[in-house]
Parts: sequence; C-alpha cells; structure tokens
Amino acid sequence: MKTYGMIPIRFTLNGEKTQLEVGAGETALYVLRERLSLKGTKEGCGIGECGACTIVVDGKNVNACLMAAPQLDGRTVMTVEGLGSKETLHPLQEAFLDHHGVQCGFCTPGLLMSAQSLIQGNPRPTHKQVVEAISGNLCRCTGYQQIVTAIEDGAKKTGGEV
Repeated sequence: MKTYGMIPIRFTLNGEKTQLEVGAGETALYVLRERLSLKGTKEGCGIGECGACTIVVDGKNVNACLMAAPQLDGRTVMTVEGLGSKETLHPLQEAFLDHHGVQCGFCTPGLLMSAQSLIQGNPRPTHKQVVEAISGNLCRCTGYQQIVTAIEDGAKKTGGEV
C-alpha cells in the first residue's frame, strides 16, 4: 500500500479510545485489518459492491474499503469484534446461529454490522426495513431468508438495547 504522508488520528473503536498514524492513501479497511489486526472486517470486492467490509461509523453503515483511513478521525467506529464477546454472544449473533443465517461465513460480519446499524436506529424494524438494510450485502450461500429471519429475531431479542 502506497502512503503519502502519515496523519495522526484519534477515534473510538469498539468502545475504546484509539490513536495511531495512518497514511493518507490507506483505507479504513486496511487499517482495521492489517494495522489493528481486526480480521472480522473482510475485503470482498474492494469497490463497495459486496458489503463484506461493512462497519458502523457514527451509527451509519460504511464500506470500509471505500473510506479513507484519515476520515476515521474523531469518529465512533464499531466492527464485528465490538458485538458481544468470546464469553457472551450479542443477540444478533445468537439469532444468526439459531436461524442458520451462517453458511460459509464470509459475508456474516458485514451482515451483522448492517443489522446492528439498522437496530441501533430502529429497534423494531419491519420485514421490509430489514430487507432494505441488508440490500448492500451480498451472500452467495443462504438465499437470505434465514438471514432476514435472524435479524428480525435478533431485533426482538435486543429489546431495543444495542
């Protein structure tokens, strides 16, 4: 990755204050995966079409492959690693397991983050809103019905708490 100059940034990542220097040419995806070792955010297409790299920035879905790393400065960022913990899964993660919303798993982190963003802004989404919320996430394995059902159930399980 070619860098043009190092820029100091500070942001909140999964609830923790983070600061580092990033290259002007680095993407948020590169910084998260390679510099901060958060491997849950995946690179699928690299052009913002597949949703595998979806993260939540200030409550909104963002394709990390398209976001310049310096744009993280001053923001609140959540990756899939910020959901639940190794000891206790987040209700959305539990729902994906309960409803078989996971096949190969490559798309799952991006789908979870799209769902998290939706529920954060709308704790009781309709079926149509769930479908619209994940329209930017591609899954080649499940056919989406299990995923939509899992998100609907996960929203109920969170009770609006995200």
